[in-house]
Amino acid sequence: MMRNTRAVSLTALAASAALGLTACGGGPGSASGRSTDRVKGGTLTYYASYDFDHLDPQRNYTIAAMNLGHILYRSLTYWEKQTDGSTKLVGDLSTDAGTPSDDAKTWTFHLNKGIKWQDGTEVTSADVKYGVERSFDPDLAGGATYGQQWLVGGNGYKGPKQGELASIRTPDPYTIVFKLNRSVSDFNQATAIGTFAAVPKAHDTGATYDTHVWSDGPYMIGTYTRGKELTLVRNPHWSAGTDRLREQNVDRINVKIGLDGSAIDQLMKTDGSDAHTAVSGQTVASTDLQTFSSDPQLRSRFHSIASLSINYLAINTATVTDLKVRQAIGYAINKQTVRGGFGGSAYGDYATTFLNPKIPGRLAAAPYGSDPAGNQAKAKQLLAESGQKNVTLSLAVMSEKVGDAIHDALAQVGITVNVKRIDASTYFSNIGNVSNHYDLMWADWFADYPSGSAVITPLLSARVITQTGNWNFAQLNDAATEKEIDRISTLTDPGAVSAAWGKLDVDILTRTAAVVPLIYTKMNYLEGSKVGGLQEDNVIGTMNLAKVYLKK
Repeated sequence: MMRNTRAVSLTALAASAALGLTACGGGPGSASGRSTDRVKGGTLTYYASYDFDHLDPQRNYTIAAMNLGHILYRSLTYWEKQTDGSTKLVGDLSTDAGTPSDDAKTWTFHLNKGIKWQDGTEVTSADVKYGVERSFDPDLAGGATYGQQWLVGGNGYKGPKQGELASIRTPDPYTIVFKLNRSVSDFNQATAIGTFAAVPKAHDTGATYDTHVWSDGPYMIGTYTRGKELTLVRNPHWSAGTDRLREQNVDRINVKIGLDGSAIDQLMKTDGSDAHTAVSGQTVASTDLQTFSSDPQLRSRFHSIASLSINYLAINTATVTDLKVRQAIGYAINKQTVRGGFGGSAYGDYATTFLNPKIPGRLAAAPYGSDPAGNQAKAKQLLAESGQKNVTLSLAVMSEKVGDAIHDALAQVGITVNVKRIDASTYFSNIGNVSNHYDLMWADWFADYPSGSAVITPLLSARVITQTGNWNFAQLNDAATEKEIDRISTLTDPGAVSAAWGKLDVDILTRTAAVVPLIYTKMNYLEGSKVGGLQEDNVIGTMNLAKVYLKK
């Protein structure tokens, strides 16, 4: 499962704002509910430091854009917040979470009737089929590649211009059937992503669909000036009776693009001007994080969201070929100083495994030890056993402070590190080009859904290594890992699948030392004092806009 650039946008904010994910929290605005001080209508302001890479659902793969996209378009399934704070996969366009058959090689979804496009025409299974097929078009690259990996005939298919994909059938306007090339017990979790949103063929403008997204959600695009401002207005044909996940409370959402991250933080803190009726699309900056998180006056408006992240160091197994050297790096890293570079304890919890604790099946293990300060004695021992002398490595980072933390930790055990800081706007495309040959690379990942398959396969499978756009930064090519991934794909019991991913996680760290888990990060946001109905979305790690309203 490739998630491609979803991490890019969020981590791009790290240059001037904190990355983030994990930990529970949130004030009174964290649940929708009904409020006696609810205002009917009004305008919500949404602050964004950067424009969205894509709003096109098949290309939309960044957290902020996925959040905004959720009120523009609907996917086959989505995650519903439960009263106990957990999330449950439910039908969105579909009546339910889908039905597997043929050992989960076939998945069938039945669409709700009466869902309307912004022009009043009905959404049909043909629209969903076309939407998924266009995700294969190389001219529309950037989104998830689940179809290419799983759908029969997907490998080599180039989108609707090549004709229809036979493995997606629409026997009637309200039924869609997917034929997969393997058993995929969690396929319906992947259908919560925009890849599986409907697109009407007659309104598809190709590469410019970003600014012309046709809406079947509660809001549609009013005006869009790239790099400056986006306005969303009510979709007059959206009906609450066909949508259990969204509401249409505010009249308008003004997205203000291009404000400095620190300026946004201060606007949100002071709660003045239009900030009291605003939300921020970015996480609180690392420079403000500790202060904001401990300020009692901000507590009711501050959210620290648990999600599915891993912040880690990738070790290039193609250039750092000695296992003992890689293990030495794992033991040497001081996660305390790394976390300090990101803003301190409010940034997240120390990581010991590659899988986040919120992913089912994850084991409470610590292959590199449980001391966040590291184990320099063990690292020196391993380095001596390797026989390697004068080890010098290159390190790619986005944050200078994080680079210094890793540099200093490895220097203590005798490893010289040459730090290269790369600009946020090009960071992941840079380290994703394998010809750049970095030995060490800082990275983060936000799983598309709560399964080990959404982490291990896209980041550690040799099959996803590409010359450019690569996400297996460690370039791990391990036969035992590939064999176990294949075995897990044949399992159909969800519990057995989760347990297998948890065991494989620890096995990869122990046998290959290809990555060093650093932090399970937190997504920290502020909302305006007159904003209500925001929900903490634990899957994509943001404040879900689906039921937002304004207060008196």
